[in-house]
Amino acid sequence: MNCQGVVREISNYIDGELELSVKQELERHLEHCEHCDLVVNQTRLTVELFCDSKAIELPADVKSRLHDALRRKLSEKGN
Repeated sequence: MNCQGVVREISNYIDGELELSVKQELERHLEHCEHCDLVVNQTRLTVELFCDSKAIELPADVKSRLHDALRRKLSEKGN
């Protein structure tokens, strides 16, 4: 496996959805490629961070402005 293969399979690897032979090949590559190892670890940490985070309540004025902006954008696309 090369770096492009790691990038192509990173999501399946992190999700534990690779066939054993592909997983082993990817892990062998990670043992020798510091760059790919860093990318995989940072991606895994990012996914964990977002999955573990809780939604925050926006202040009413921010929520209102956001909704107004989204309505304007949607109406522009409809014209």
